[in-house]
Amino acid sequence: MKRLTKYVIATTHLYGLVHKDKVVEIYNSQNEKPIDVRAVEALLEKPTEELEKAFVFPQGEYFVHEVILEFDEFDLLLRQKGNKPHYVPEKNELLKYVDDSYFEKNLAYKTLLRFMTVNFFKEEKEKAEMIVEDIQGQCQFGINPRLVMEDLNRYGVVFDGIDQVNELLSLIMDLSNHTRIWQNNGHTPDEIFEAFEKPNMRPLPQKPFVYDEGSKTAVKEVKVGRNDPCPCGSGKKYKKCCLGKDLQH
Repeated sequence: MKRLTKYVIATTHLYGLVHKDKVVEIYNSQNEKPIDVRAVEALLEKPTEELEKAFVFPQGEYFVHEVILEFDEFDLLLRQKGNKPHYVPEKNELLKYVDDSYFEKNLAYKTLLRFMTVNFFKEEKEKAEMIVEDIQGQCQFGINPRLVMEDLNRYGVVFDGIDQVNELLSLIMDLSNHTRIWQNNGHTPDEIFEAFEKPNMRPLPQKPFVYDEGSKTAVKEVKVGRNDPCPCGSGKKYKKCCLGKDLQH
């Protein structure tokens, strides 16, 4: 895969959509041999099979992730981005985003994983990691605590009491505030709040979340992981297909 193609894929995965000029700017800032915009325009005019396999498609002067086009959210995402600056990691970190399933396993992620492992899955560390990856995937689209609690109920999680529930919810909200999202051009809500004093941070609810024991259900469901094939049959990963739509409902 050519280096420029990697940059197009990585920046699209990180930002959701990226303008051709931004690709040139980032590429030239990280490589000794510069390119001009014509090289990027060639990929817009004749996108390669590698881009399609990575769910990256041209839209005017932008490269766009397929899920945005499918949900017809191109204009909405542009408005949400506004004039927010782009998060640009160093070269090695940026190119990890060529992998569509990659995300940054930061302190908030590790803290939540440790909590889940110690309290509920001491003998099933892989299961704990799968669950926390699912939660992280939901954070990318706007976390719904009640849906998370329902999922944990299906996994057989039993809480010691409301204090443990609230501690878990606090950790989940912390992960949400430290998750890189498309609306913020790859920045986390916390970074936007701290650096630019904009109300983009997702705070904890003012009222404590009450876990309703009566909401438990005996219906068994097959839990679809964020990186599993989407059950709709599209062949794409669930997180890049119907996850966002499911969370809206």
